[in-house]
Amino acid sequence: MTADIILKYFLQLTEEQQRQFDALDALYREWNAKINVISRKDIDNLYEHHILHSLAIAKVINFRPGTEILDFGTGGGFPGIPLAILFPECKFKLIDGTGKKIRVAQEVAKAIGLKNCQPEHLRGEDEKGKYDFVVSRAVMPLPDLVKIVRKNIAKTQQNALPNGVICLKGGDLQAELRPFYKIVETTDISTFFKEEWFKEKHVIYLDRDRKSVV
Repeated sequence: MTADIILKYFLQLTEEQQRQFDALDALYREWNAKINVISRKDIDNLYEHHILHSLAIAKVINFRPGTEILDFGTGGGFPGIPLAILFPECKFKLIDGTGKKIRVAQEVAKAIGLKNCQPEHLRGEDEKGKYDFVVSRAVMPLPDLVKIVRKNIAKTQQNALPNGVICLKGGDLQAELRPFYKIVETTDISTFFKEEWFKEKHVIYLDRDRKSVV
C-alpha cells in the first residue's frame, strides 16, 4: 500500500507534505527492522492502519495555526508525526516513556525535515507543559489517561473545538467510557474513511471545561 490512500482523503496536500508522507514507508521499514514499533506483520499496512488512522483526528478538528498539541504515548510517532505533517503551522510535542520507541520518532522526524515536531523520552506524569489538546492512540484506558493529562490542558482557547483530549480507540468502548457518558463525544471513523479496517474504530473527544474531565 502506498501514500496514495492519504491523497484519497486529503486532496489539498502541498508537494512538501506529499514528499514527507511518501518518505515514511522506507523510513519506518528501516527503523522497524532495528526497533520493533509496528508489528512486522502489519508494516505493509503502514499507510492505512497507522498513518491514515492517525489522520482521523484531522477529520474531527482542523487545528488552527499556532495550536500546541501533546502526543501522549506516541510510540514510534503516531498519531503525532502524521498530524505534524498535515498541520505544519502547529507545534507538536511527542512523548513516550520507552526510549527505543521515541528514538524512532526522533529519527523519522529528522529525516523528513519535520521542524514543528519535538519527540522526547519522557513519562506523561513528568510532562509539565500546557497544550491546547492532548492526543493519543489506544495507549491506556481513558479514565487513567485523563488523570495524568488533565494538568497539561491549557485554559486559553483558540480553536473551534474547545481544548481537551482526543483519542483514537477501537472496539466496544461502553465500559471504558461509562465515567464520561454524559460528556464524551464519539465519532465513528468509518463515516469518513471507507476501508473495512476502520469499522469499529473511533475518535473520542473530551472537552477540558466539562466538569468530569478537568
